[in-house]
Amino acid sequence: MPRVLRSAQITGVRPDKLGPRKILGERNMTIQNTGTRRAILKASVAIATMTAAGGILAACGEPTPAEPVIDPNPVVETKHGKVKGALENGIATFKGVRYGADTALTRFQLPKPPEPWTETQDALAYPTSAPQPPSGDGGGLFASWRPNPPLSSGEDCLFLNVWTPAADGKKRPVLVWFHGGGFTTGSGSSYAYDGVNLAKRGDVVVVTTNHRLNQFGYLNLAAYGDQFADSGAVGAHDMILSLEWVRDNIEAFGGDPANVLIFGESGGGSKVCTLMAMDKAKGLFHRAVVQSGPRINHATKEASSKAADEVVKKLGLTKETIGEIFNKTVAEIQAASEGVVGAGSGPVLDGRSIARDPFNPDGPPQSADVPLLIGCNRTEGTSLTSADSPNHNLTWETLPAAIKTAFPSKDAKTIIDLYKAKHPDIEAPELFFMATSDNTFFRGSVTVADRKSAQGGAPVFFYHLDWETPVMEGKRYVPHALDIGMVFDNVAKSESMSGTGPEAQKIADQMSESWIAFAKTGNPSNPNVPAWPAYTAAQRNMMVFRTEPGVEVDIRAEERAATAAA
Repeated sequence: MPRVLRSAQITGVRPDKLGPRKILGERNMTIQNTGTRRAILKASVAIATMTAAGGILAACGEPTPAEPVIDPNPVVETKHGKVKGALENGIATFKGVRYGADTALTRFQLPKPPEPWTETQDALAYPTSAPQPPSGDGGGLFASWRPNPPLSSGEDCLFLNVWTPAADGKKRPVLVWFHGGGFTTGSGSSYAYDGVNLAKRGDVVVVTTNHRLNQFGYLNLAAYGDQFADSGAVGAHDMILSLEWVRDNIEAFGGDPANVLIFGESGGGSKVCTLMAMDKAKGLFHRAVVQSGPRINHATKEASSKAADEVVKKLGLTKETIGEIFNKTVAEIQAASEGVVGAGSGPVLDGRSIARDPFNPDGPPQSADVPLLIGCNRTEGTSLTSADSPNHNLTWETLPAAIKTAFPSKDAKTIIDLYKAKHPDIEAPELFFMATSDNTFFRGSVTVADRKSAQGGAPVFFYHLDWETPVMEGKRYVPHALDIGMVFDNVAKSESMSGTGPEAQKIADQMSESWIAFAKTGNPSNPNVPAWPAYTAAQRNMMVFRTEPGVEVDIRAEERAATAAA
């Protein structure tokens, strides 16, 4: 078992805690006033007598207990070697802890654990991110979450970050976060994911991870030989390796390996769905949260193989020369993949590493006993659309054409009339983004929840975020990713997304406490929200997060039906 290196303790009483000495001084002021040697000597004898008899302790109460030295750089011994962290606002923080070997040595292959190290390794700064193309900034909404300067990237990327109240061997719930960005971009090092506040608030351990993405995580080269047999899913295997690290090491960080929650937003939610349906991940986590990331199907072998063939061709390789792909640079592989639809876009249903789709045709039996919390935001698309998109400035005159483009098989007027009747104060851009979100994120989340609850195993709980951010004059409504800063209780780091006002903090109080409760008990009910009943397909109970939260049943069911594909 990993060993915690405990700090030394002071065995005496701190100078500033010497209350008895102060009291004696007050009681014996007459000694100082007599000025006689005899009086001083008598007083000295009296003090000695009282001390010997425990008189001082009797007069002054129990002594102040010894307090531990707070080490500003706590050291923990993991299975692979010692790591040194730092204290941030009273939370022991370890950034850049290695959980896997350099993937340049296992390109397109299963990850390997790291080689043990003998010298204590610094875990003081965010690590290298996986190779990836530039990503969007949510039209400016993500600005305050972006590390500045940007972090480096490279194939040596299998690192994680840990926040813990204390590396003391106490068994706290563990929350492992898988970042968003689809399966192609992102890292566990966004300021939005800083775990200090969540760890402190809930007395929990928070972990964020980096893992392979895009072509390096999911390019399906299986047709090119056994050495590539798992290439369409190695990024998912990286995540499993990180969970194995948690199982083997988190107790030394004050966490409970038998109470692990996995959670993620957007692509991170899809990663959670993926892990819920993988045999190798079974037993490594005990609760799951999917935030705006329902994943029902994986890429097919056929489509992903065709995309991989095009990448191989653009690299100038063949089946006979495929071994040279190990010598290609990251930039060369990225360039060859550019513009190739489906090249490393996500996990592949290969029948080997991944034997089934996450939630098609039903809930995965691998996680039938795992409670699920799932939900989405009301207008997800407002942060997924470029800032200069005309959809942000639609009018009632231009809205019908936009709705027709989004729903080509539907009558635009029917959809518009329904939303206006149900939501009399709705604005034209708001209607567009509500309708498109209802048809994608909301519909997918309901499908996952229905199929999970139909298993009759562990319970399902559903949420819907319906608090409008005031930034950008309120014209982004309830955007994709707004929930992240709330769940991590990081309103102060989310100025560009939510602002930092008291209303935003109220939503953060509701959501972070719900996630903490779910991590601890498998039920998100807590004093910050009304009673939260479980979700079933027959009774679709949904907790709505807003300034005054409440439970509603089957929100916008009619609207979802109106936007469904024929």
